[in-house]
Amino acid sequence: MADDEIVQFLGDWTGQVVATSVHAGHEVRPDLAELMVLDEAERLREEDPHTDRIADVVPDRVVTHRSRFECDLNRPRREAIYRIPEDCWGLKVWRGGELPDEQYEQSLATYDTFYDQLAARLDEVAARGPFVLLDVHSYNHRRDGADQPPAPVEENPEVNVGTGSVDLDVFEPLVERFVADLCAAHLGAGSVDARENVVFEGRGLAWWVHDRYPRVGCVLALEFKKTFMDEWTGEVDEAALDRARAALAATLPGLHEELGRL
Repeated sequence: MADDEIVQFLGDWTGQVVATSVHAGHEVRPDLAELMVLDEAERLREEDPHTDRIADVVPDRVVTHRSRFECDLNRPRREAIYRIPEDCWGLKVWRGGELPDEQYEQSLATYDTFYDQLAARLDEVAARGPFVLLDVHSYNHRRDGADQPPAPVEENPEVNVGTGSVDLDVFEPLVERFVADLCAAHLGAGSVDARENVVFEGRGLAWWVHDRYPRVGCVLALEFKKTFMDEWTGEVDEAALDRARAALAATLPGLHEELGRL
């Protein structure tokens, strides 16, 4: 399998703000597809479709094509492959109940290819100075059913900004500016309900960056609530998706300004 079938780097990577959308992919290797018994619609519901379209407001970004059900790039390597139902919310994914060793090893190779290539790119970015990685995800808010009420707004912001492992000694002003700009009614497409660490705090990719680039790398793990699409049918609300893109784009000048102060 060619590396560019797993990960693509868009832009010239000369900037200090980059983006990922590691759960946007839906593809799996043919050998995995033959073993998979998980309904495709259910798989799509647990993925983050269209987050690559939100992230594309950042010129320098990573596009990944592989589904999290091949390997979850937002988990530590030891937890990245969903081998048994307990690895993925009790879902039965594989015929026979468990992913065979051969496919497990191949999926780990997918994981290693992504991180090897990302490290090579980010090493150059980090050598120039502090940087921000916007790790764009989405989350379901109607898990009780298509006809059931959505989860309470009080506990489910429009955008959750995960900063659980960010070094706030260095980046707290930048984080505060980012959240304020995301919420600002006069920027983007209007006021956005953005709050820190309400439903997610960021996971494997953030941990990896903060470990490898201490006091230099800052990952803002963004979870957009799936109000830009119907999480049960997959139908996209293009106007809502455009508003999400505009809101994220409006934060970029402030991020560059705050990075310039470090």
